[in-house]
Amino acid sequence: MIPRPKPERFRLRRTMMFMNAQKPGLIRDAYIYGCDSIMLDLEDAVAENQKDAARFSLYHALKSIDYGDTEVIVRINGLDTPHWQEDVRVCVAGGADGIRIAKCESAEDVRTVEKTVEAAEEEFGVEKGRTLLMAALESPKGILNAYEICTASERMFGVAISGGDFRKSMQTTPQPDGIDMLYARGHMILAARAAGIQCFDTVFTDLNDDEGFRREVLQNKAMGFDGKSLINPRQIRFVHEVYTPTEKEVVYAEKVVRSIRENTEKGLGVFTVDGKMIDIAFLPGAERTLRLAKACGMYEGDLV
Repeated sequence: MIPRPKPERFRLRRTMMFMNAQKPGLIRDAYIYGCDSIMLDLEDAVAENQKDAARFSLYHALKSIDYGDTEVIVRINGLDTPHWQEDVRVCVAGGADGIRIAKCESAEDVRTVEKTVEAAEEEFGVEKGRTLLMAALESPKGILNAYEICTASERMFGVAISGGDFRKSMQTTPQPDGIDMLYARGHMILAARAAGIQCFDTVFTDLNDDEGFRREVLQNKAMGFDGKSLINPRQIRFVHEVYTPTEKEVVYAEKVVRSIRENTEKGLGVFTVDGKMIDIAFLPGAERTLRLAKACGMYEGDLV
């Protein structure tokens, strides 16, 4: 058995790469690709008559593979299926860091899964509260209920939008400029930020469209997403490049934090840094840049 440290609600999650939990050859070495989180999938990637086999594979992977610092999340089957409760038991017994609730549409969905997680933690002697939760919003109802979902449990660390099912429900298809999901993405980000949790974009499925993938990742970053779901290791590098602060950004953020703290002590509310006027409102953004840089191994200072 490979012991895993207690999961962190807030950590670096630029990339979440999906892996079929039924295929040991795939999930055995998933951590070597360098993604921040792997998403072991018990839902769409697994055929209906192979759910038990996938759970068996998942449990033994969780118990025997050392994933190091890579976070391990499991996507369970939807609450409208007969599989999800056993999925939860296997996740908790195996020691998964978190569970992704598929097709989540309400706060009650979150609380239903949470109760089952609590029961499983007690059943298997797992520390209460160890297993984190996130929700996949895949329908108009899920998007409209985003804030209630985000605040439904202290275990919630994030929400993600699932493009395939959402587009089908909206009777649309992927558009180059992202207009097909612009409102839904924006609404989800607002809800996540208001709730104080993270938010993640959907997978980009056309592996032959590198330019489209790059365009979507840059739009994700500009909108405020914390990271992106992926289906192929070759997508990791670019996402990490986009979401990792540049040296220039880190240096400037350090200047901003120092200047705000020093000038606040002097009683000054507005001042300049590198010729730009700033005030206390710039502090959270600068501190976030430094925390992100520290998580990426680029900053070793003591300002955050």
